[in-house]
Amino acid sequence: MRPALAACLLALLAGCASYPRAPDQKTQPAPEERAQSAPDARDLPLAHALEVEGVKYRLGGRSPETGFDCGGLVVYAFERAWGVSLPMGTAELRRVGQPVKAKQLQPGDLVFFNTQDRPYSHVGIYLGDRRFIHAPKPGERVRVENAASAYWQARFDGARRIDPPTF
Repeated sequence: MRPALAACLLALLAGCASYPRAPDQKTQPAPEERAQSAPDARDLPLAHALEVEGVKYRLGGRSPETGFDCGGLVVYAFERAWGVSLPMGTAELRRVGQPVKAKQLQPGDLVFFNTQDRPYSHVGIYLGDRRFIHAPKPGERVRVENAASAYWQARFDGARRIDPPTF
């Protein structure tokens, strides 16, 4: 299922890199149809995070080649998606964007957890449907988790929403 979601997101995004075609009135969708089928900029960080699912954890890691820690995965996904530089550590990441209540989570929101007896010690990216992607810990790999599990619910510290840049 996860590879299928990543493939769908990447297929949507592939159109962004294609060369423009000459208009063809027979095949051009109406403007409202184009707006409905265009990928949302908020989906771009998700696509980049899902592309690296399975990459090994590495403390301080910020790339698929070296591995990721939780903050490094977030920084990588948003930098690749929007070209923005976010702070690396969870203490700094918890200050970017706007706070979001758990019931208002949307795909692309940052979700924070207390995993080391320290508030905001872990971060992931919310995917929707109560799932998030993160780089868990040494010896593990980037993976998708169920945020509704008892473990993650007990450790939830909050969420933040970062709006895409306007160009």
